[in-house]
Amino acid sequence: MKRKLGVGIIGAGRIGRVHAETVAFRLPEAELRAIADVNRQAAGDVAERCGIPRVAAHASEIFASPDVEAVLICSSTDTHSELVMQAARAGKHIFCEKPVDHNLARIDLALEAVRQAGVKLQVGFNRRFDANFARVRQAVAGGEIGEPHRIHIISRDPAPPPVSYIKVSGGIFLDMTIHDFDMARFLMGSEVEEVYTAAGVMVDPAIGEAGDLDTAVVVLRFENGAIGTIDNSRRAVYGYDQRVEVFGSAGSIATANNFPNQAVVSTAREVRRDLPLHFFMDRYTESFANELRAFAEAVVEDKPTPVNGADGRAPVVMGLAARKSHDERRPVKLAEIG
Repeated sequence: MKRKLGVGIIGAGRIGRVHAETVAFRLPEAELRAIADVNRQAAGDVAERCGIPRVAAHASEIFASPDVEAVLICSSTDTHSELVMQAARAGKHIFCEKPVDHNLARIDLALEAVRQAGVKLQVGFNRRFDANFARVRQAVAGGEIGEPHRIHIISRDPAPPPVSYIKVSGGIFLDMTIHDFDMARFLMGSEVEEVYTAAGVMVDPAIGEAGDLDTAVVVLRFENGAIGTIDNSRRAVYGYDQRVEVFGSAGSIATANNFPNQAVVSTAREVRRDLPLHFFMDRYTESFANELRAFAEAVVEDKPTPVNGADGRAPVVMGLAARKSHDERRPVKLAEIG
């Protein structure tokens, strides 16, 4: 029998709760040992629900715990890079939610700390582990659709986040489109060399007043010559809209939205079905389990993590380039960003 991975969690907010419940109820390969959050009550609530034996007063207590071999960093983005460096220096393997940081210099410092410590790092781009998107990647990598020419990604949230979140999130390209930038690289198997953004504020004027955007189309040019488009909105009134199509020289492959059931109602007046799943916790339940399982296996079996530090850095470069393109109203090469 494989040993269980001893895990500590830093952050008991929404994504921290998702990961805690995933490990506690769906991941026998790992065992929760401790949780910490600046809101001790929130950490205590998650600990009680998930059977976590210890609520730590601070992340440093988790880093110092000999029974914790790996940490899940699920705190606010502005803490990620510093916590990655502290965890690396403590010799802990690291799963860090995206992005590692909004600043490339701080990302590089964190990745260097990981390299020097010789620990493993996985960045939380869970959509790679969704069965639908994994099948698209398989079709592209296996040559089923020939040479890929175009990718179109539709990613629309059911409702915008609070303006208080937007003010610290880094903006739409670093808190939302960042997943789609990762998907573009992953699905096409090629790096992006240039982006062009057309974007605006069409959902909520308060988002614009906070300095952000809520509606965007980003055109991508890949190193292999392919072209991509990402279609984003912070509000799709019908639910969580997550679709992809890759078109190639020998065919295409596409994924549709996930629905709570497959039933279709047909009457004399209409043919209809229920709305798609409403948000990411419902849509990507399996992918959250799959990504943490892959992380646990990488640590226990001493294998490379499937989403490494370079994979975590590249979408941030793309996000910064997308914002620069919007601000300057021109295509921006990623080489300009670093």
